[in-house]
Amino acid sequence: MLVPLWLTSLILGGLGAWLIGHYGNKIGLTDEPNERSSHKEPTPKGGGIGILAAFLFASIIIGIPLLFWLPAVILATLSFLGDKLDFSAKVRLVFQFTAAAVVVAGTGLLDLSPKNQMILFIPMAIFIVGTANIYNFMDGINGIAAITGVVGFGLIASCSFVSKGEVAFAVLSVCLMMSCLGFLPFNVPRARVFMGDVGSVLLGFVFASVVIALSRDLLDFICLSSFLFPFYADELITMMARIRNGENLLRPHRKHIYQLLANEKGIPHWKVSVGYGLLQAIVGLSVLWVKPFGLTPVIVLLAVWFTGFFIFGSFVRRNVASLRNPEML
Repeated sequence: MLVPLWLTSLILGGLGAWLIGHYGNKIGLTDEPNERSSHKEPTPKGGGIGILAAFLFASIIIGIPLLFWLPAVILATLSFLGDKLDFSAKVRLVFQFTAAAVVVAGTGLLDLSPKNQMILFIPMAIFIVGTANIYNFMDGINGIAAITGVVGFGLIASCSFVSKGEVAFAVLSVCLMMSCLGFLPFNVPRARVFMGDVGSVLLGFVFASVVIALSRDLLDFICLSSFLFPFYADELITMMARIRNGENLLRPHRKHIYQLLANEKGIPHWKVSVGYGLLQAIVGLSVLWVKPFGLTPVIVLLAVWFTGFFIFGSFVRRNVASLRNPEML
């Protein structure tokens, strides 16, 4: 049953991208380039609807709990409508936190006591909403969201299968990985369609939700979360730089490290995206290798990776600033 399910997910991911690529402009799903964009031509957006279809289909077939997949589907559907209607940030956050609260309430919260569940309820909801938005913010160049989805969910599935964890979520992770693979040819090297919020918000939301569902303790949580390392690291470092410059964090920008590499440095999008995917895979595999030694070695390893990424990002930022804009220093 698994191979047909995974092939169906692959087909749905590609079919959604194809449909939006052909008809998106006709129904008002067009991303118009502006000063913050990394593209120069109007491009259909919302191609991640195929990823949503694959997630819904797989969740029903596998038997994923209703309280896990239904909030994600509703949120992704609203995100799809938001690609056309442009909901305000406050409205989006209300929907996101509501969906996250339902998921957290239905996952068992690491099988902890009721008292500890109450303590962790709000942090876990924030983790899900934060990851969903970080994934959305990082979806700014061709291929980066889909490649990150392939690697991230592939690592989760591999880890779960090896550790004999929850099989259903491992199978679901493979389905999401395959749907991202199906979408990828329509977005790389030339973007015929963008994933849109329907895909990026969904992938971030489900990634964080699966991390919570599969985590038996803090070590599991940190290890599984590290499978999205480049996104978390880039977002955190960029926020630090913007705070230092006194910028409003709510204002749109294109100062992420990956954006500087693709836009200011002129590196082809696909090369930057593949580079992030390779870093993601290396960090994830290194964490899995160190995990048997315990929590402290894993934290030390991630600190080393973050320090290296911070140094690299600082070098890129200074290099770009010296060429074009001192404000980025």
